[in-house]
Amino acid sequence: MTLRTQKIGHQKPWTLEELAAGLEEYRKNNSRYPTAPEVDRFPYLPSARSIERRFGGMIGLRQKLKLDSQSDFRSGKHSSERAHLINNRAHKTENIVYEFLIGKFGREFVHREYFFVDDKRTRADFFIYDKNGSFCVDVFYPANRRNLTGCLNHKLKKYRSDHMKKYPVIFLQMNEEIFQGTLDELVNHKQKTLNKDQHLMDWDTFKALCGSRDKLKVA
Repeated sequence: MTLRTQKIGHQKPWTLEELAAGLEEYRKNNSRYPTAPEVDRFPYLPSARSIERRFGGMIGLRQKLKLDSQSDFRSGKHSSERAHLINNRAHKTENIVYEFLIGKFGREFVHREYFFVDDKRTRADFFIYDKNGSFCVDVFYPANRRNLTGCLNHKLKKYRSDHMKKYPVIFLQMNEEIFQGTLDELVNHKQKTLNKDQHLMDWDTFKALCGSRDKLKVA
C-alpha cells in the first residue's frame, strides 16, 4: 500500500486504502493505532477532524477497515472486562472534571452527586454554585458518534422531570475524538431539541465557559 503525505489546505478525500496504509505505518512503529491528537501529528494520515466527519472517529474508521482483532465484546469474559474498563474510565473522567471544578470554583461550592429529591436516582454528577447562578454538569464518555446520540437521548429523558429543570445543565462529553462542531451539528438536527437551559459541550468548550464565570467567595 502506498503512503500518502498529509498536506495543509484543500485536498481530495483520502481513500480507504490510503487510510489503511497510514494506520498500518503508525501501528508498525508504535505497536498500536493512534489516538485523535496523534493522528494530527502523523504525516501519513489526514486530520482527526476529517476522520471524525466521515467515520465518527478513529473507532469508526478501524471498524470500517476491520482492523480490530476482536469484534464481539457483548458476552462472557469480554463483556465483563469491557464493563470494568468503562467503569474505571468513568471514575477517572469524573475525577478529572471534579479537580478542574474545585480548582476553578472552590471545593465548598462544588457538590458531587447532587440529589434533587431523596430517591437516590434523580441526581446530577456535579452541582456548582457561582456568582452567575447555579448550574449542573452531567459527564459521559461516548465511544463514537452513534453512541453519543444514544447517551444524549437517555440523559434528556432523565432531565424531563420538573425537579431537573430548575437549573441549567451541561451535558459534558469527554471523548477527545469528538469535537464541538460534531456536537453542534447533532443538536441542530435533533427532532427533540434541547431546551434553552440545556447544553451539549466538549471538554475545551466547557473549560472556556467556566473561565468566563466568576467564583463565589467565602465571607
